[in-house]
Amino acid sequence: MGESKTSSMFEAGSAVLRGVIAAPLERVRRRSTTVDPDPEPADTVNTIIESQIIPRLLMAHNTSESGGKARQSRPITPEEASRFAILPLRLEAASLLEEVDAFMAKGASVETICLDLLAPAARKLGEMWDTDECDFLDVTMGLWRLQEVMREVAARSPADFGNIQMPYSALFSPMPGDNHNFGTLMIEEVFARAGWRSEALVKPERRELLDRIARQPFDLVGLTLGRDCPSAALANLIRAVRNVSANPHIIVLVGGRMINENPDIAKQVGADGTGADALAALEVATSLVKTSAARALTLR
Repeated sequence: MGESKTSSMFEAGSAVLRGVIAAPLERVRRRSTTVDPDPEPADTVNTIIESQIIPRLLMAHNTSESGGKARQSRPITPEEASRFAILPLRLEAASLLEEVDAFMAKGASVETICLDLLAPAARKLGEMWDTDECDFLDVTMGLWRLQEVMREVAARSPADFGNIQMPYSALFSPMPGDNHNFGTLMIEEVFARAGWRSEALVKPERRELLDRIARQPFDLVGLTLGRDCPSAALANLIRAVRNVSANPHIIVLVGGRMINENPDIAKQVGADGTGADALAALEVATSLVKTSAARALTLR
């Protein structure tokens, strides 16, 4: 494929995605160069890659293969995976995609590409950081290239969750002040590929989030929590969402580690529901929005 055509695939949203990748890695870099007399438990590069980067890479597998049987796939050998693992440091995203296309042309499925090629490459970048074989910029750009390739590969294999006759709309946002944005981007992409008109905010201020909800009648708002936060603060935000929403029947979902560890928090803070992962959230959201729409019709 032509270089200019291929490169254009990766322009939209690239600056935002690079920023989201760089933010947690930048915190690790700062910790490694400063002395903190009372340090907090710190994420390492490898834990960030395992908890934030790789789940997004595997999202392509979860959404494209879960609707039915995974097709027979040509396996990727350990030797091939090892050779590919260092390429994100050397090749631009467009050239990296050509390498992936070669595997797919030989019969590798999206599932195999994500599980056996892209995820191991992300882990390899973390190992190379630890052994000083690459620096902050190398890791950031390498991870960005892997995720850009994932987005293109996943887009070619859309998920089938059944037809939504009139697309529902959803806005996803991290809790204002929370810098962990990968979960938000991941769940937004899952909903978009399932047929929703979905949007995601990155690092929003509280006012920005509420203004957006007041201006557009979203069917659903999803709040993701990458870290613990006071339940009172979450409940306060949900009340504000309902008060300003242009849709009086708006559905509010919450998710994240804190909620997964204690799902009862969702009800305690006034949310309509939660899901342990993006696919579970999609199922819950679809059911809740359908029920809400039916109830609204009966009240007219």
